[in-house]
Amino acid sequence: MSTATGVPKPVDDDPGVSQRTAFDVLSARRRRHVLHHLLRTERTVELRELSERLAAWENDVPPSAVTYDQRMRVYTSLRQLHLPKLHGEGLVDFDENRGTIELTDEAAELEVYLDVVPHEEIRWSKYYAGLGGLSALSVLSAGVGVVPLTWIPGLGLAAIITSLFLVSALYHCHYDANHRLGVGEEPPT
Repeated sequence: MSTATGVPKPVDDDPGVSQRTAFDVLSARRRRHVLHHLLRTERTVELRELSERLAAWENDVPPSAVTYDQRMRVYTSLRQLHLPKLHGEGLVDFDENRGTIELTDEAAELEVYLDVVPHEEIRWSKYYAGLGGLSALSVLSAGVGVVPLTWIPGLGLAAIITSLFLVSALYHCHYDANHRLGVGEEPPT
């Protein structure tokens, strides 16, 4: 493939978003909010609309209550820092002259990195490790004769443990579906 000047375009051996790029881009809350809004709207967005929406989220007010100063702080930051960064990484098309922003196909590759875990919650991996440890301790305790676990037949204990994992996994699926960038009105924290 060649460019408009006739110079061959280098072939990218590793197409897509690298882990370094994903973590760098997603490390900024404002960039996550940009991605959330663009994923949610699924259309080209004007910079004014985007800055007003982000200012509303950041100030915990409805968009109609955003002041000029609040919007301009976000607008300036988006225009000078965050949108050029997202554009440079190929995740959005930012047309500075028109003031429009649109997701690129490459942004879909961020999906694998978008497991948003609020600060006050436990990570699912730790939850399942704890549940597995508790299950193993229960089986071991029942095996050595700890009362009241000896009163539960082996199949009953297996059914309880299986039920705990099944209910946890179903809740985890539901939780993930509702706590992702681009889902819901408010961005995940």
